[in-house]
Amino acid sequence: MTGTIARLPDLGWMLRPLTDIPGVRHAVVLSEDGLHLGHASAEGLSGTVVELGRDEAESLAAACAGMTMTGRSTASLLFGSGAGVRQLMLESEHGFVLFTAAGVGAHLGVATDLEADVGLVAQQMQLLVAKIGAHLSTRPRDSVSPSP
Repeated sequence: MTGTIARLPDLGWMLRPLTDIPGVRHAVVLSEDGLHLGHASAEGLSGTVVELGRDEAESLAAACAGMTMTGRSTASLLFGSGAGVRQLMLESEHGFVLFTAAGVGAHLGVATDLEADVGLVAQQMQLLVAKIGAHLSTRPRDSVSPSP
């Protein structure tokens, strides 16, 4: 049996409103299992990562998936198995990374510098998810039944 693997369309164009916010450096959309769906970087960045390339975006997507799964496990441990995670925030000495659910089976991660208004960023993330959540949703993979 022969099949083809189609490349998913890059949904990075949806992230431009976030990367236009002062202090936002990068944004990535990913599936629940860490598959990169799209990314964008702010213009005119300086520093270590001036623009996310495909490799960095895929690594960031995998890291975001790991963080969200860790958050979900922690919430379940502390609040019971039905506890969901709405948003996570990681603070480093160089900035913040915010993670939020972005539709069914999708997540959104945004990296900022230290001067960013993280409250504004979180609010704009929620507004973006509300506007385009259907585009960010990923359907579960079909299960494969064994061949006879």
